[in-house]
Amino acid sequence: MKQIALIIIVLTSLFSCNKTEKKTKEVRKVKIVKADNSDFGFDYADYNVLQDTVKKGDTFGTIIEKQNIGDRKVYDIVQSVKDTFDVRVIRPHKVYTMLRSKDKTKQLQVFVYQPNALNYYVFDFRDSTIVAYKKTRPITIKRRVIGGVLKGSLSETLDKAGVDAGLASQITKIYSWTIDFFKLKKGDRFGIVFKERYINDSIYNGVDELEGAFFEYKGKINYAFPFAKDAATGKIDYYDDEGKTMKNFFLKTPIKFSRLTSRFTMNRFHPVQKRWKAHKGTDYAAPTGTPITTTASGVVEMTGYTAGNGNYVKVKHNGTYSTQYLHMSKILVRRGQRVNQGDVIGRVGSTGLATGPHVCYRFWKSGVQVDPLRLNLPTGEPMIGATKTRYLEEIEPLKRELDSIGNL
Repeated sequence: MKQIALIIIVLTSLFSCNKTEKKTKEVRKVKIVKADNSDFGFDYADYNVLQDTVKKGDTFGTIIEKQNIGDRKVYDIVQSVKDTFDVRVIRPHKVYTMLRSKDKTKQLQVFVYQPNALNYYVFDFRDSTIVAYKKTRPITIKRRVIGGVLKGSLSETLDKAGVDAGLASQITKIYSWTIDFFKLKKGDRFGIVFKERYINDSIYNGVDELEGAFFEYKGKINYAFPFAKDAATGKIDYYDDEGKTMKNFFLKTPIKFSRLTSRFTMNRFHPVQKRWKAHKGTDYAAPTGTPITTTASGVVEMTGYTAGNGNYVKVKHNGTYSTQYLHMSKILVRRGQRVNQGDVIGRVGSTGLATGPHVCYRFWKSGVQVDPLRLNLPTGEPMIGATKTRYLEEIEPLKRELDSIGNL
């Protein structure tokens, strides 16, 4: 019996140890910051400093109530800072810092919450009245010039140069009327002049402004410069080196990143019906669910479903032009709705007579279906007179700089 009792005691001890170890592993890790640092306008040498991130389920109240806050009540603290900070906006994964007294009481002196790298909120508990305020770190703007030849896609090239991904999206949008970026080739020349933001002169915070760019596309150099024609409004649009707007009446394609699979033709073998017939549209293949955008502003004239077209949308742009988008998996607009160029009107699918996910893009001019790739489509309003002179003078040094990058 004694042996059995001894075994039970040993097993119980081992089990208890395991439970203790598990509990130890579950203890939250809080970063203790070195005293020789300083931030937020406080010298860390004066405090016991802890840093952590907001965990799922944490609130402002649950975080500070675990600290020594003296006789204060969490509710009273929340009420006293509500005009400066809404405690409900605290989000998981955001960093906070606690400055506590260095004596044995470790009383909370300052609480700092950082919603992002640029801004932070300070809650100062050192006086009888709690003070809360928002601060923004200083931003430094640095000018940068990159260029040469493409060694992959635009996104890959900019990523290798350590540039924020947002710049690739911005450039794609600016050139969406003139360049299909999927058709840029390795070895095509390019140049970009832009400004970047740095927090405290050292922490990269993304692209601030694009000053100018050029891309070689199908043997032609395509420039883009920002310019405000109306100084009163300050509205920025983009123009080429001759003052022509980059924004045409129609986008080149209804899908940003797609592959042209079938052109407009009067005699094509239909892959589903297995017979020769006219194909009065242009097919662009893309994964199911890819956004389909209207290529020009207008009013939705028709939406619906037919056995051949599947789910479709037709947009009337003016008295001359209309466009239609077929085989959608989902229609996102309604008849009579006003849409702007680039608005998402549906998603790619394979409804109707289709062998795979794509959009069949159809184009009408004066009531007749035509090939949009062969049309000389209208462009935006041209720049003239004194405005054009001012623009050309403004871009001259930038154009020289871009030309030197690409050896043009």
